[in-house]
Amino acid sequence: MTNSRQNIENILDWLESRMQGAKSELDFENPYQLIVAVILSAQCTDKRVNMVTPALFKAFPTAAALSHASFEQVYELIKSVSFPNNKAKHLIGMAQKLCSEFNGEMPSAVEDLEKLPGVGRKTANVVASIIFRAPVIAVDTHVFRVSHRLGLSEGRNPLEVEQDLNRIIPEGKRADAHHWLILHGRYVCKALKPDCGNCGLSSWCPEFAKSSTPCRK
Repeated sequence: MTNSRQNIENILDWLESRMQGAKSELDFENPYQLIVAVILSAQCTDKRVNMVTPALFKAFPTAAALSHASFEQVYELIKSVSFPNNKAKHLIGMAQKLCSEFNGEMPSAVEDLEKLPGVGRKTANVVASIIFRAPVIAVDTHVFRVSHRLGLSEGRNPLEVEQDLNRIIPEGKRADAHHWLILHGRYVCKALKPDCGNCGLSSWCPEFAKSSTPCRK
């Protein structure tokens, strides 16, 4: 990390006080629906995913139903998202493995979630933190960017950033901090046009201190 311990505490306190009840912007009703939505959300907006999933869940309401779907059936329902070919294969494979190895029940351990097709560490951490309140932080592009700009991490890859965040964020707050950082990056600390003028964290932000136009990582 490049920021001071006191500044980091101030940043986390500010985020916590202003983002009470922050949650995923993906629409889901159960663990099965969440993991499907998160797989679909890779390099795709939550808004687009939420447009696609109602018809998908109606056609395949359970992992068992999805496990028997054909590629063509799934592709037709998700073709408007990014990389629909790969995602259709991953969804079917995920459902089949979930049924064959976990009796259709979502495993709570990140290591078990990562065994499912289409589920990398980020997706596994999202599911584990939201469904099971596991003390893990999923590092997507927003979390990666915001963590660097705020001096929370100098990690060169998502895993290093995750490890840095785990060192500075108490276990009991990690599941929520994941949402704080994502939402801050999505609506304020944006990639191309960060809204520094309306950011309550600018007083503790190393990038803002350097310049009125923060470094764009």
